[in-house]
Amino acid sequence: MLGQFTQQLAAAAPLSEAQVRAAVGSLVDAAVPPAAKADFLSALAGKGETIAEIAAFAQALRELSLTPPIDPAWRASREILDVCGTGGDQLGTFNISTTVALVCAAAGVAVAKHGNRAITSQSGSADVLEALGIRIDLAPAEATQSLRERNFAFFFAPNFHPAFKHLGPARKLCAERGQRTIFNFLGPLLNPVRPTAQLLGVPQPGMCAPLARVLQSLGVRRGMVVCGSVGPASCRSSSESKKNGEPGAPPALRTVAGTLDELSTLGTNTVAEFYQERGFTYSTLDPVSFPLQPATLADLRGGDKHANAEIIRRILNGAERGPKRDAVLLNAGAALFVAGVASSMAEGWEIATAVIDDGRAVTKLQELAER
Repeated sequence: MLGQFTQQLAAAAPLSEAQVRAAVGSLVDAAVPPAAKADFLSALAGKGETIAEIAAFAQALRELSLTPPIDPAWRASREILDVCGTGGDQLGTFNISTTVALVCAAAGVAVAKHGNRAITSQSGSADVLEALGIRIDLAPAEATQSLRERNFAFFFAPNFHPAFKHLGPARKLCAERGQRTIFNFLGPLLNPVRPTAQLLGVPQPGMCAPLARVLQSLGVRRGMVVCGSVGPASCRSSSESKKNGEPGAPPALRTVAGTLDELSTLGTNTVAEFYQERGFTYSTLDPVSFPLQPATLADLRGGDKHANAEIIRRILNGAERGPKRDAVLLNAGAALFVAGVASSMAEGWEIATAVIDDGRAVTKLQELAER
């Protein structure tokens, strides 16, 4: 069956939802040869994934994950936030989204952080949280309790997606071929908690609108997908977006020089967002209206998990007050807005500033590291 789908994709014909579900069944089947899986994934990437295909893959894979025992009434009473990036920008920045997640938790937001160890960077979210002394191996019930009682829990992807162990060899084959796959950007869509609010960073501006549409289809109530540039010309302008229309599918995940899978303090940002109270918008954001200090990309670079953990400690305890703090405040401002805590990104910036300066951020870090 997977071979038939591969031929269909080679002919540039999209997969139906039923076909995607059948394909996922084959991909997680240990009896299917890795080469056949790799050929399928390569053909899918070669055709270019549609919004409907990405959504169907995400939904089918989410159904195979372990589900944390979250009380429905508790869930309904609040937004549950995830802040993450797809990775792939290869610019070596420190763990900005992980720092933002901790700031948001300190601000009273329930943050379900879903992630893994490093794949395209020196330090993944799991690596740096581990270096900070925060447990990453919580069982579903433990993670749920931490989320409810401490406003933060890390949901370590391998523990919640056991079916993925049968995908490793095929993904390795694709990597050896230099071929990206749909799994390069599926990770942030597979949070087992099913967050209701999400700030998602992608490494190419053309991916913002498609993945925002996917988040909508997966039931996220409030979402923002962003791509930041290191200079004003790296991302498309709003006039170009209107002229060209929304892209139908994300392009191949080749690195685009000068783009971050975060909101950038260094240049223009592409933003696709949606909220229950208003519809989908696609725009650009120039951060000059925020009180930013002069900075270059070098000012945002990190190192291994231990170096990045120290950067996070210094930001949260108020010792670091330079460009790294600015990057966290900008992204935290967006995350708090997405979570409904702030009425604007500017107000979110101010809330995040207060959370750090009055000690709530470092207190939250200490609380989580005591487990």
